[in-house]
Amino acid sequence: MLGIVLSLVGLMFTFAAPAAAEPAPNIAAASDLRLALTEVAAAFRRDTGQEVALTFGSSGNFYRQLQQGAPFQLFLSADEDYVFDLAKAGKTEGQGTLYALGRLAVVAPKGSALRPDSTLSGLRAALRAGQITRFAIANPAHAPYGQRAEEALRHARIWQPLSGKLVLGENVSQALQFATAGGAQGGIVAYSLVLDPGFAARARYALIPAAWHRPLRQRMVLTKGAGPVAQKFYRYIQQPAARRILVRYGFALPGEAR
Repeated sequence: MLGIVLSLVGLMFTFAAPAAAEPAPNIAAASDLRLALTEVAAAFRRDTGQEVALTFGSSGNFYRQLQQGAPFQLFLSADEDYVFDLAKAGKTEGQGTLYALGRLAVVAPKGSALRPDSTLSGLRAALRAGQITRFAIANPAHAPYGQRAEEALRHARIWQPLSGKLVLGENVSQALQFATAGGAQGGIVAYSLVLDPGFAARARYALIPAAWHRPLRQRMVLTKGAGPVAQKFYRYIQQPAARRILVRYGFALPGEAR
């Protein structure tokens, strides 16, 4: 009889034990999203009580890691072609969705001889005067913002005279650090990153015309086997509250005028 009672008590504790919480899913996000997506994730936590683990870096590096099986459940790329290629390789749940369009900005720290302007005439003049020794962009080999920066500089016909002075960031966040606090006279970075409230105290910027480079069509996609929290976060990013945050950080939304 005692054995039966103990067995029943054991069963009660078994059924009463709470289910283990799902670990926060790993999210891979392009570095231009560092400010905006951090804020979106905080809003997601307030609204749902659930956490996501954000990792920021260059889209090209994340693409290679995902091809090799990196355990990211959601990928927010700064270039949709990486998403399309992952989808072709069978690594994702479909082709995802376009979540934003990015912009470039030319920046210069306070005290630099470079005067940022949208036509890059200030950069051209500073180059001619020998006042540019270091100029930062993200590495075009794997960072979409670096690729578009190169395109903009080629459009302005100053890629060649500038190429020997380039300092390449591993991603666009590092390029911004080099451009404003790494001894460079300036750089070309993501517009979304210069909208940090503290940026104006240490540097200046100007938007570069979107027509000077291929569009920065930013697409996100769930990877195969993504869990319910990652799926919920993916849907959350497409909701009005998250979209308003993206707009505040300078992103254009799909289907809207830039």
